[in-house]
Amino acid sequence: MRTLAVVGGGAIGLAAAWRAAEAGWSVTVFDPAIGSGASWVAGGMLAPLSEGWPGEDLVLEFGAASLARWPEFAARLESTTGVSVFVADETLTVALDGADAADLRTVAEWVGARGHELEVLDRAGVRALEPALARTVRAGLRAAAEPAVDNRRLLDALQKACGTAGVELRAETVDAVNALPHDQIVLAAGAASALLWPGLPVRPVKGEILRLRHRPGATPPPQRVIRARVHGRQVYLVPRVDGIVVGATQYEAGYDTTVTVAGVRDLIADAEAVLPGIGEYELAEASAGSRPGTPDNLPLIGRLTDRIVAATGHGRNGMLAVPLTVDAVLSLLDGAPLDDAKAADPQRFSTAHPSSLATSAGGVR
Repeated sequence: MRTLAVVGGGAIGLAAAWRAAEAGWSVTVFDPAIGSGASWVAGGMLAPLSEGWPGEDLVLEFGAASLARWPEFAARLESTTGVSVFVADETLTVALDGADAADLRTVAEWVGARGHELEVLDRAGVRALEPALARTVRAGLRAAAEPAVDNRRLLDALQKACGTAGVELRAETVDAVNALPHDQIVLAAGAASALLWPGLPVRPVKGEILRLRHRPGATPPPQRVIRARVHGRQVYLVPRVDGIVVGATQYEAGYDTTVTVAGVRDLIADAEAVLPGIGEYELAEASAGSRPGTPDNLPLIGRLTDRIVAATGHGRNGMLAVPLTVDAVLSLLDGAPLDDAKAADPQRFSTAHPSSLATSAGGVR
């Protein structure tokens, strides 16, 4: 039986391990803290259309292709584990001033011209959907095709699916990828990938989020994902069974995952500007993670050598990209790249021979 090592036990690594095991590989996952990292602190938005912007065609195409795969992926995971991961069916982006309202129209027109439907709403339309939102909201952009998942429920389900499929989960650090004896290796170590493969264009981007628990008598959580820009900062509110996840700050701070007072202050203030009743919620958790960023906001999915496949660099879209990344990895393991993921080939950053990223790998995770 062919052997596969997956280095990284976040959502991407676990999903790839599960599906590869189902395809007949003998799979081992290596991660000193399986199911943690950026995947643990994610919001769970699946919103490539709402985040679209003129000029970012490849980012939109990649995200939309992965979004289209989510229903089948989630159904397969639920069939295997009995766990449903969806927590919202659609996304509503709101504008608090005239400039932001104009931006919503720009997004709707640009994304719509590429075959994806978004609905622009006036103030009354927004309040009809989410009456608890601030009266200062001027307009909205409804994306009926953009749901959200509970990231922690997803991680639990993926670990369960891996167990069912016979994946070996080893809470161990890998110091040198090339030293692993397996036939094939998937590098899915998120922001730490560049430490294991020097020269890989992945960097840590710090993000802080809050988990707010609903209290009796407080304003109910929104029924859909709410996104907005407040004082130039992006903020999102994602419903959970017991409350709301609020995120997310974004800093170039290396591997620092300390939650700061300023970060918590800004998130609470921005969330309250969108949903005034949020002040009555319990502040249940404040956490931070390192998103794996790349220079062009597309992930790195492709071969580094004839034995090593990269599946990293997903930035803030790690949850969104899970199904397409898994399909791309399985295709690469079978010997051919997947058309929908060609834009994510890591060799796009090389002006030399395609093997130029195939340097010796080492480092500490």
